[in-house]
Amino acid sequence: MNRSTPKTSCHILFLLLPAALLCYAACTMHPREANAASERGEDTTRKEARLVFAGDLMQHMPQVRAAQRGNGHFDYSECFRYVKPLFEQADYAILNFETTLTPTTDYHGYPTFRSPGAVADALRDIGIDAVMFANNHICDNGRTGIEYTTRRFDSLGIAHTGAFVDSSRIRREHPLLFQAGGLRFALFNYTYDTNGMPIPKGMIVNLIDTNAIRRDLSQVNRKHIDCVIVFFHWGIEYARRPNDEQRRLAALCHRLGAEIVIGSHPHVIQPIEAKRDNEGVVRSVTVYSLGNLVSNQKERYRNGGLIVTLDIKKERNGALRIAPAYTPGWVCRPGGYRIIPPSAADSIALPADLRATCTQFFEDTRALLEGNKIFEERVR
Repeated sequence: MNRSTPKTSCHILFLLLPAALLCYAACTMHPREANAASERGEDTTRKEARLVFAGDLMQHMPQVRAAQRGNGHFDYSECFRYVKPLFEQADYAILNFETTLTPTTDYHGYPTFRSPGAVADALRDIGIDAVMFANNHICDNGRTGIEYTTRRFDSLGIAHTGAFVDSSRIRREHPLLFQAGGLRFALFNYTYDTNGMPIPKGMIVNLIDTNAIRRDLSQVNRKHIDCVIVFFHWGIEYARRPNDEQRRLAALCHRLGAEIVIGSHPHVIQPIEAKRDNEGVVRSVTVYSLGNLVSNQKERYRNGGLIVTLDIKKERNGALRIAPAYTPGWVCRPGGYRIIPPSAADSIALPADLRATCTQFFEDTRALLEGNKIFEERVR
């Protein structure tokens, strides 16, 4: 894939506009071949996309204070400095947004998160295309939190799904439909709970319900959708292995046609799985927990997470070929909560104790994932 040009993506209603899917110029064929294929009525659009998934973006108060620059300004650039290229190289980048935004200065961390809008600005600047709202903290600031968080991301052109200000928004954004690299995606997002916080009247949060999931996935029109993604907020906090419910839900989604299942919430990395066909080609992927993209949690296993890259190609027979890879990201709390991948770790000056903690995180991650020979660690 050529990633030298800026990425672009489209959020369009494929079910209403199928003709629009054929309007892109061919980019993978010789012009003579493309013209001949076009005359035969074949779609010559490039059918290859790179998706990038990241885990829980949290905002504990020490993180907010670390980004504060005075006069109400915040700077999160140092936090994302070393992983920004991973998101920029994606055709579409997605993460779990596990806080809410507030228009006031009444910021708050755990257990009811209210964060500055500058967090969303930073996500735009690093190339995030969509954020997941279905998690246990989406109702932390009630109606105001959902409304303002939605409005802020709308103003930045960042897509979102999983929680909705009203029924008209759920009709537009569930599933989230987008196009990347000539492929058409449907993305569903569900959470196990909202920490007992009531969902404001008239608003909707997608809760995990197998009947609803069956209905949602069965209604996908695969004539207009190439790939189905389900992003769950599920599992047990700090458990490094998926529980039976996670496994059952993942299996259900794959049976119903989802190629990709992604998980968040445990705040630690859990195993990743990929299913191959008889020829050894990866056709579906499950990431049980991405862990923390960034947080103030400093305990072992909780001080980082995975950034997962999926290169997806549609074959001529319509099947998807998936090439998965991962990048561990350790959170260095001093110096702006920098997310540090292995490729940058050696070039950063760290005191001996932090260097040991960083190394331990990378080693723990590799040990957990070494049994899966399909996912490879991405070194750049």
